[in-house]
Amino acid sequence: MGELPLLMGIVNVTPDSFSDGGNYLDADRAVEHALSLIQDGAAMIDVGGESTRPYAQPVELAEELRRVIPVIQKLHAKSNVPISIDTSKSKVARAALQAGAEIINDVSGLEADPDMVSVAQQSGAGLCVMHMQGTPQTMQDDPIYDDVVEDVAQYLHDRTQLLVAAGIELRCICLDPGIGFGKTHQHNLTLISNCRRLHLLGRPILIGHSRKGFIGKLIGSNEIADRDLGTLALSLFLAQQRIQILRVHDVAATRKAFTLMQAVFSGEPPRLPRRS
Repeated sequence: MGELPLLMGIVNVTPDSFSDGGNYLDADRAVEHALSLIQDGAAMIDVGGESTRPYAQPVELAEELRRVIPVIQKLHAKSNVPISIDTSKSKVARAALQAGAEIINDVSGLEADPDMVSVAQQSGAGLCVMHMQGTPQTMQDDPIYDDVVEDVAQYLHDRTQLLVAAGIELRCICLDPGIGFGKTHQHNLTLISNCRRLHLLGRPILIGHSRKGFIGKLIGSNEIADRDLGTLALSLFLAQQRIQILRVHDVAATRKAFTLMQAVFSGEPPRLPRRS
């Protein structure tokens, strides 16, 4: 079935993220969680200090720096797994890269801060360029598309061309359709169902579907355990669509499910640990 997606483990250093806000505000606890995700199979860690859930309030620059920089510094000292900084502020991105991060994950597609493009270009960092209609404060008010897949793909294509024209190397860019960012539940489903079309953009695709609200809507439960089950089902589908990167909370369960799926496709039993 081809290569399995790389897993990006999520470390939210925030009090108000929708599923784990407040769990990892302490830097040492956040680093411990990140190392656990790496042990479980995360190929990279995404550290964020500002919630981007619908209607979340912006965080001041100094506070965002206070939340994320110690975590990145400590994690970089303990692991060589690439660290991503989830931010739309150029000063946070620059400080995070200096602290040891290698990737900028910007939900605004590098549009919110006019200096973000120059930070990316000068640093040569990896970039995750996402589509979002509106801002976290407005994106769920009334999102409308002519064709959500075509509209999102066109934006990502145009944004890639603009960034390359600004001096950013194409090899640094991966693209994210922005599940849950300015999309209705149906928009999210349509994007996931048609995600193979995004491969035509010629860049690695990252999908961040983990624990999103539309999953709870579909399965009729907002319990985190239930959303994790829904997330896992979608992760298996996305792996079959050859999506290159999945941003998830529960790395361990996803890795185990992939092991079993790969065994089914290959016809070979997975290697399970022997009982003592």
